[in-house]
Amino acid sequence: MKQYRTDEIRNIAIIAHSGAGKTSLVEAMLYNGGAIERMGAVDSGTSAADYAADEIERKTTLNCSVCIAEWEGHKLNLIDTPGAEDFYGDLYSVLRIVDAVVVVVDATTGVEGGTEKVWEVADQYGLPRLIFINKMDKENASFENALASIEDILEARAVPIQLPIGKEDNFAGVVDVIQMAAYLQPDGNKRAAKAEIPAELEAQAEETREALVEVAAESDDELIEKFFEGELTDEEIQNGLQLGISENQFAPVLCGAGLNNVGVQQLMDTLINGCPSPVDVGAVKSAENAEETREPSSDAPMSAIVFKTIADPFAGQLSFFRVYSGTLQGDSQVSNSTRREIERLGKTTFMNGKNAISTPQVEAGDIGALTKLAATQTGDTLCDRDASIQLAGIDFPNSVLSYAIHPTREGDDEKLMTSLTRMSEEDPVFRIERNEVTKQLLVSGLGDLHITVNRERMADKFGVETDVEPPKVPYRETIRRTVQAVQGRHKRQSGGRGQFGDVTINLSPLQRGEGFEFVNNIVGGAIPRNYIPAVEKGIRERMDRGLLAGFPIVDIQIDLYDGKYHPVDSSDMAFQIAGSIAFAAAAEQADACLLEPVMNVTITVPEQFMGNIIGDLNGRRGQVMGVEQLGKKQSIQANIPLSEMLRYSIDLKSMTSARGNFTMEFSHYDIAPDDVAQKVIAASKTEEEE
Repeated sequence: MKQYRTDEIRNIAIIAHSGAGKTSLVEAMLYNGGAIERMGAVDSGTSAADYAADEIERKTTLNCSVCIAEWEGHKLNLIDTPGAEDFYGDLYSVLRIVDAVVVVVDATTGVEGGTEKVWEVADQYGLPRLIFINKMDKENASFENALASIEDILEARAVPIQLPIGKEDNFAGVVDVIQMAAYLQPDGNKRAAKAEIPAELEAQAEETREALVEVAAESDDELIEKFFEGELTDEEIQNGLQLGISENQFAPVLCGAGLNNVGVQQLMDTLINGCPSPVDVGAVKSAENAEETREPSSDAPMSAIVFKTIADPFAGQLSFFRVYSGTLQGDSQVSNSTRREIERLGKTTFMNGKNAISTPQVEAGDIGALTKLAATQTGDTLCDRDASIQLAGIDFPNSVLSYAIHPTREGDDEKLMTSLTRMSEEDPVFRIERNEVTKQLLVSGLGDLHITVNRERMADKFGVETDVEPPKVPYRETIRRTVQAVQGRHKRQSGGRGQFGDVTINLSPLQRGEGFEFVNNIVGGAIPRNYIPAVEKGIRERMDRGLLAGFPIVDIQIDLYDGKYHPVDSSDMAFQIAGSIAFAAAAEQADACLLEPVMNVTITVPEQFMGNIIGDLNGRRGQVMGVEQLGKKQSIQANIPLSEMLRYSIDLKSMTSARGNFTMEFSHYDIAPDDVAQKVIAASKTEEEE
């Protein structure tokens, strides 16, 4: 493959609701560009982008896939992204490194829940976007209805630059209202020839063109002057469109049928003529110093970001990267500025689906891949050793669902940890944590399917079969009453040196979240100073075992104010036991209660779902703290017990037809209601008996 200049490259993400036809659209573009000899299909498992075994089996995109289409002297780096929300980790990483996106909308359904969500992520990155209304050849397809849903639900300034010729079974091609010409289905992947606009569409095409010219003129002061003086040329219209797209003033709307390659060539033309190149995007800024930049030039010092990692137990790690400046040379040494380490590079390749194309180097603006990087992970910056810079990493979405995980086979614990670590390196949204309270190993992700697919991959790649179960809630225990003058005495005499320790304590509750306070008020040497730490240790160890259901006791103050010792029989161990006895006796009288973790939850939903959501929150013992209007959506802030949120991601998706989302973080601990506490205590006793 030839080396393309930076201004000849377009880095484009294809994003959509699951099932809108992204992968088929990419397939058609690869076919038109000559990258593949015939178009494959998702349903038959022959598409270039969905090549992983689990993608073929499930007939859906689970990983981002980089594909290359060469078209009209340009290189289109097309990145197919997952439509399922469970795999949005890849969506976030891809949108971090592309310069524009194509939003695919199904002509039969219009904007769906997933369309809204990918649009919002593109908004976060401020990316220019084109909209492609796909499946115009399907039953119930409607360009007008899909366009109306784009304007209504996405609140986008959508500007048609094409019109469909026919629909459903009669869909035959598209009208380009810039050139005022029709394009029918091409013969194979040959260039579709211009044709006359059907007579019944002429008036609509003229009207659409007039609106388009006005929008294009608004993007530039010189063009608006020319617009008022007379006609704009096709080139001026195109220049105005390119400027408006790059500055995100509007989104041009195209249409077609990806599966039958209708309208796809015209989309590829628009990607070249309308979307910014890396040169147009301009210099990239340092994450540490905004005044430090790198120009998108092959002559500048090299800087690149790794945006995707694939773990393979046999071939090693495959790392995808985008070069922002300079030239990344294979078989060289560079700096990983994120981890402050030197990284030795092997051979560089371009990836077209699963096929690697060898290249000695990757120029500024282009996307490539490396194998077996030792220290580098997703989000890291690679740069010249003598011109260090750290670029902004990738902000991944927070996990929303967790399970406790353990190996199916005994003795696989170490193997499990190794494979989990490798999987989390490949997928940073797949997070691992050992909860010190419940003693469970937890895996967290974006949904049931996300966690299931990663478990299947661990079994396939590393031979580790796993089982999961709902996680235990990390409750705490505390007291509500002050208890004074409680003695703990440990005395044992069994021949030889005995054991003796005697302490007297006061026990008091603290404010929520204050933890533990140990106050030493011993005077006059009632207990020698060297035994005081042992008393505290004994109390802390007893606190960890709990009183009611085996959860740690928190938010208490211990006042150690008296005691006795024996010059021969006293020891650290004796005072440790005495402290434990005193604390247990005091706590029994202190009105112990269960504390439950309460989460700060923000839920964003379309207005029509507000009533159902509020009602559901009340049923979850939630407390609504505030509501904020966000366009046509409402953002609800609430405090909700963690025990009520364990499967909320699944329930919210069901309640809102996948149009709602939420974030959750720990807020505080609060006293659990008696009925909740009794269930937790009973479950704990049952578990002990088993």
